[in-house]
Amino acid sequence: MSVNSGVKLQKFGSGKNSLALNRNGVVKKVKKHWQLYVLVLLPMTYIIIFKYVPMYGAQIAFRDFSVIQGFSGSDWVGLKNFEDFFSSPNFWLLIKNTLLISLYSLLLGFPAPIILALALNEIGGGKFKRFVQTVTFAPYFISTVVMVSLIILVLSPRLGFVDHIVRLFGFETINFMGKPEYFKTIYVLSNIWQGLGYGAVIFLAALAGINPDLYEAAKVDGASRFQKMIHIDIPGILPAAIILLILNAGQIMNVGFEKIYLMQNPLNISASEVISTNVYKIGLLGANFSYSSAVDLFNSVINLILLLTVNVIAKRMSETSLW
Repeated sequence: MSVNSGVKLQKFGSGKNSLALNRNGVVKKVKKHWQLYVLVLLPMTYIIIFKYVPMYGAQIAFRDFSVIQGFSGSDWVGLKNFEDFFSSPNFWLLIKNTLLISLYSLLLGFPAPIILALALNEIGGGKFKRFVQTVTFAPYFISTVVMVSLIILVLSPRLGFVDHIVRLFGFETINFMGKPEYFKTIYVLSNIWQGLGYGAVIFLAALAGINPDLYEAAKVDGASRFQKMIHIDIPGILPAAIILLILNAGQIMNVGFEKIYLMQNPLNISASEVISTNVYKIGLLGANFSYSSAVDLFNSVINLILLLTVNVIAKRMSETSLW
C-alpha cells in the first residue's frame, strides 16, 4: 500500500470518528434537554401538517381540477388559470383596490401604535395609563362580524350617530357605506381603532427593555422629554419596528377577506372588490377551484418577493432583518 493510500485511509477514519463524536454530542444534548425538544415538537408537527403538506395541493393551480378525478387525475392545463386571471376585465381594478387599501393601512396604521406607545411611556405608571391601555386594547377582542355591525349602525343614514352629527351642523344625510370614495377610509380607520392597543403593547415592551442608565445620562445632560424620545426611545424601538414593517410588507397583497366582504354592497363594489373577495365569488362559490388556487399562488409569490426585497433593504440600511 502506498503512502498516499495510507494517508487517505487515515483521513477517512478520522472523519468517521468525528462524525460519530458529533452524533454522540447531539444525542447527549437531546437527552439532557428532552423537555425543550418535546415543546418544539408540537408546533413543528402543526407547521408540517397544516402548512407544508397542503403545498401538495398547489398543483391544482396548473390543472383543470375535478373533485372526482382528484389532484393527479385532473388534466394539466399549465398557465391557463393564470392567463384567465390576468386577462379578466376586473384584473387591474382588483390589483388597484388591493394595493391602495394595503398601502393606506400601512401608511396610517403602522405609525399609530408607535405614537401611542411613546405617549403612554411618557405618562409613566398610574391609573390613567392603565385606563388608556384598557380602553385602547379592548376593541381588539371584538369579532369581525360585531365590528362590521357597529360600523353599519354608526354610519347608518338617518339613524346612525355620525348622521345625527352631520345633520346637526346643517349638512344633508350621507350614505357613507354606499359611497365608494369613503370605503377605504372607513375600512382603514376602523382597523386602526381595533388594533391600536394591541400594536402599542408590542412597542411598550420594547421601550421597557431600554437601559435606564440612558435616561439618567440624558437627564444629567439636561435633555428635554422630546429629546429623550428622539435620541433614546425611537432608536430603542427601531429594531422591533423594522421587523414588523418587514412582516407587514410581506402581507401587502393579502387584504382581510371577512371584513371587506361583510362591508361590501352593490353601491361600493367598485372600491371594495379586492382579490380575496373575487376569489371567493368566482373560485369558491362558482366551484372554480383551479382558478382560486392560481390567484392565491400568484398572491403568495408577490408577497414572498416583497418580503425578501424589504428584508434585504432593511438589512443594508439598518442591519436589522428577519434573517
